[in-house]
Amino acid sequence: MTMFAVRPGSARQLAGTGTLLRFALRRDRLMIPVWIAVNALMVLSMPGTLEGLYGTPAERADLLRQMEANSSLRAMVGPVFGDSLGALTAWRAGVYAGALAAVMSLLIVVRHTRDEEESGRQELVASGMVGRRASLTAALLAAAVANGVLALLMTAGLAGQGTTGALALGLGIAAVGMVFATMAAIVAQLTESARLARGLTAAALGAAFVLRAAGDSATDDGSSVLTWLSPLGWLENLRPYASERWWVLALFAGAVALQSAVAHALAGRRDLGMSFLPTRPGPASGRLGSAGALAWRLQRGGVLGWSIGFFLAGVVYGGMTDGAADLVGDNAGARRIVERMGGQAGLTDAFLASMVGMLGLIAALYIVASVLRLHGEETSGRAEPVLANAVGRVRWAAGHLVIAFGGAALIMLLAGLGFAVGYGKETGPILAACLVQLPAVWVIGGLAVLLHGVLPRAALAAWGVAGAALLIGWVGPALDAPQAVLDVSPFGHLPKLPGGSMQWGPVLVLTGLAVLLVAGGLAGLRRRDMTT
Repeated sequence: MTMFAVRPGSARQLAGTGTLLRFALRRDRLMIPVWIAVNALMVLSMPGTLEGLYGTPAERADLLRQMEANSSLRAMVGPVFGDSLGALTAWRAGVYAGALAAVMSLLIVVRHTRDEEESGRQELVASGMVGRRASLTAALLAAAVANGVLALLMTAGLAGQGTTGALALGLGIAAVGMVFATMAAIVAQLTESARLARGLTAAALGAAFVLRAAGDSATDDGSSVLTWLSPLGWLENLRPYASERWWVLALFAGAVALQSAVAHALAGRRDLGMSFLPTRPGPASGRLGSAGALAWRLQRGGVLGWSIGFFLAGVVYGGMTDGAADLVGDNAGARRIVERMGGQAGLTDAFLASMVGMLGLIAALYIVASVLRLHGEETSGRAEPVLANAVGRVRWAAGHLVIAFGGAALIMLLAGLGFAVGYGKETGPILAACLVQLPAVWVIGGLAVLLHGVLPRAALAAWGVAGAALLIGWVGPALDAPQAVLDVSPFGHLPKLPGGSMQWGPVLVLTGLAVLLVAGGLAGLRRRDMTT
């Protein structure tokens, strides 16, 4: 209980926590296992992959020397602190596994706090014998359970590389998740919108990644002040499999305890449904006089954030292209994986194609989030007042879908411009490579529309579809998965640009499939009852 800063004599404020925790875990019985499986598979697949890439001590020593001199790659994945397979696993996957744990945790906490209040369900729950802080505590405990299971899986799966290092890596990744879970708990008290709470916490995660990247590019041992300002930098400096610094866990524990105390204090000082930063009412006419304008107003912040992020990612990846080519150029295994992800037309083009493909996979997460805004508007009851006017369902949905599908095109275009700025060459081919990802992204978005329109209760399964595509595209080439497995994802059918030949057939088929999926979803939306 001390973790959540509950004063003695305040047990009544936690009444019903156990019941709410069981309810939260039941509601997330699909989402949490998917996030855990994707994260765990990514990490646990690394030792075998790295053994094939750097199987001899000489190859590993050469990797360490090249990483010391390559600041752009350190900014991407961090410094290397040891040459064992365990240390290389922590280097290659640790930062990204921590980021995935953070995303999972913030989604869990916001869903069971601010989302519940925004939908009105929390008011019904609070009318029973439920303590004032029970919902917040249950949400944090649900995140703790998810991160604890993730830590156990990673510790058990990597124990063969060394039990101590495996425990350190598992605890570190789980600790990053809990830092952002408690941060999301604070933001959920400050904001009146679940969407804004998720966006602000995700922005904090992005800032943490940027701080770590800037610090790691400046030093090769993680000693930069900027690195220490980031929880992802703390994970690096825990140094699993490289003379572990167990005292770094105290930083995580202190941050979790402090943020939990702040969140619980704020929760006890506001009315249900209210916030410390209330949303400023907007005009009911003029710029919001149409369903499309309202959809833009609701989603413009997300579009702006994703646009900035993709442009900066393009600049960073473009700037590190030459250095990455130098790093893997002498390693046949690394060359084979990069070429399998990006085609067979030269290492530089293959690396660019693989990075563009990775951004395409991430763009699938954007389009799912944007499409599912329809689901959020409907289940929260905010869609009903709009539809009560002279606005049809298709017209209402079209406003959000234009932003979802058009926004995907915008962020991929900006990513291409970022690559052009960072790399400084081949502007046209790189832009084409980014835009050719759109049919696959649109197919994922079309599936989300179909689920929302036909099976609204299963709409959140669209996250699982996007997660599966991400897992296949990210881990599949490294595990030398059969082509039949890679082809399960729509991204497996796209031409590998730049460098490869343009193939219009798959592009047109995927585009047509996306159109059919959207049409089916809209037809289902017109015929079914609205959910609440």
